[in-house]
Amino acid sequence: MIMEGMSASNSLTESSSENQSIQVRPRVEGSEPIVNREGRALLQFKSPRVKQPPVHLADLSLAERQDKLKELGLPGYRAKQLSTHYFQHFTTNPEDMSDLPKERRGELVEALMPTLLTKVKQLTTDNGDTIKFLWRLFDGSLVESVLMRYPGRITLCVSSQCGCGMNCPFCATGQAGLTRNMSTAEILDQIVQANRVIAAGELGGLRRDGGHDAERVTNIVFMGMGEPLANYKRVMNAVHRMAAESPEGLGMSARNITLSTVGLVPAMKKLADEGIPITFALSLHAPDDELRDEMIPVNSRWKVDEALDAAYNYYVVTGRRVSIEYALIKNMNDHAWRAELLAKKLNQRGRGWVHVNPIPLNPTPGSVWTASEKDVAAVFIDTLLAAGIPTTLRDTRGQEIDGACGQLAAAD
Repeated sequence: MIMEGMSASNSLTESSSENQSIQVRPRVEGSEPIVNREGRALLQFKSPRVKQPPVHLADLSLAERQDKLKELGLPGYRAKQLSTHYFQHFTTNPEDMSDLPKERRGELVEALMPTLLTKVKQLTTDNGDTIKFLWRLFDGSLVESVLMRYPGRITLCVSSQCGCGMNCPFCATGQAGLTRNMSTAEILDQIVQANRVIAAGELGGLRRDGGHDAERVTNIVFMGMGEPLANYKRVMNAVHRMAAESPEGLGMSARNITLSTVGLVPAMKKLADEGIPITFALSLHAPDDELRDEMIPVNSRWKVDEALDAAYNYYVVTGRRVSIEYALIKNMNDHAWRAELLAKKLNQRGRGWVHVNPIPLNPTPGSVWTASEKDVAAVFIDTLLAAGIPTTLRDTRGQEIDGACGQLAAAD
């Protein structure tokens, strides 16, 4: 067991005498650690002051779009037509917009649908059910998103920031630092472009049992590049557009939108009061502050119990069960005593409010860290289940194209 005050060296130390398993300490690999003057991991909560992307209709409410059309000398109802083309037909091609004045189509697209994401690369798994996109933004920044087909649904893992300022050492995105926040429209355009790819028949993995196959993105997970709650206003605007009916937005179910955070407690409390029933996930990865301080640097600001209290508050306010994400890393955080401690902390706050998703670590290139051994992971999961904690081992997708959780580094 890690004792209070133990040195945070990179050497291997023994864990508790209970199982004599090795304890590995996390460290940054493949790049120089981003630290402050005191040598602590630098946390970037605010986006650097940089040029912002052009305003897109997806950044605006329907009323604001109508006002914009009136400024261009057209009746407000044209905003609904233009919005329908984008959010329902997933097109920005003026030639497809036959219900708009022919002589004004190009002008309208240029004014309200500027190019936000340009596809640099599209990688597909061998079985065709997972696609990773590399996008170049207007300023040259690179971000990634991952499209996955499951029976009856299609999930898109979206990015919310260019890079990430949370500096977690085992995450490829976090090692790059934060370039800037993404705009509302840049977040939404990942979905629109993914829907375009699906409509073109490029996403495989179709069912052969006669069951239902989704024809567009049905589920969103904010588990791509960036910390969503550090870009709170733009992310929440995007969420509201996702849930709004066409032509206001995409007409998706809010319950099929999952937002994941490493534990920005004030923003977690704010999210609970938003009044929109999305699924909330806390990326915990360690139940003890000694280890989580090193794995998740934001834990130096808000400790494990504070994050769990805020997660429980989300359940109390919304009635929505919370997910706990836990990357199982060999000899680092997969000890049985940690499963016991996690179960204890969760049960102290009540029953039925939480579900744990252990995730075998998806290693980044050159990393010595790897997923837990299967038998060790089984013990960890069984320990949680025995304590009455609903637990499901997360299915990992896209490892062969570096598109799994923690692997998104936007490498061109």
